[in-house]
Amino acid sequence: MAELRSPPVKRNAVPLVAILVAAALIGLLVYGVASRGENRTLDDAVSKGQRPPAPDRPLPVLGGGGQRSLAAYRGKPVVLNFWASWCTPCRQEAPLLENAQKRLAAKGGTVLGVTFRDASPDSQAFVRKFKLTYPSLRDVSGQLAKAYGTRALPETFVIDGKGHVAAIHRGAVNKDFLDTALTMVGV
Repeated sequence: MAELRSPPVKRNAVPLVAILVAAALIGLLVYGVASRGENRTLDDAVSKGQRPPAPDRPLPVLGGGGQRSLAAYRGKPVVLNFWASWCTPCRQEAPLLENAQKRLAAKGGTVLGVTFRDASPDSQAFVRKFKLTYPSLRDVSGQLAKAYGTRALPETFVIDGKGHVAAIHRGAVNKDFLDTALTMVGV
């Protein structure tokens, strides 16, 4: 009687399976990184005429004095500006933002600066140099900037009294943008 035997297992099958699994995992990793891209959710909504809620979190006040968040300004228009002392366009727009502060303050609003990737002493020197009267906060972890999709400086978000983003400008603001955006929020 003939003995039945199963065909011999090739030893090359195990390494082949391991290579295929590794290739699949690398493919998933590449897909995950590539699909993250830039966060432009706010930009998309504002471009469609919507006013999405403004991201918020408490941040340390530049120069000390505890923490503050956008919630402290609810009911008032806010021009939220991400900046740093080393940013050349930030220096160029500082006088325009200070002028906007005067206009906003007359209506109970404010420009609210948020330093991003900047040392506190350098930020404080910038405030003194440009004689800025509006408050600035420190985004130490970068999480607020991330929530706004901020990757480069400066970036500015105009927030209405209900806490919704009404206008966005990525790059140095100009007078026309500020005039139009402030009018949109009743200033």
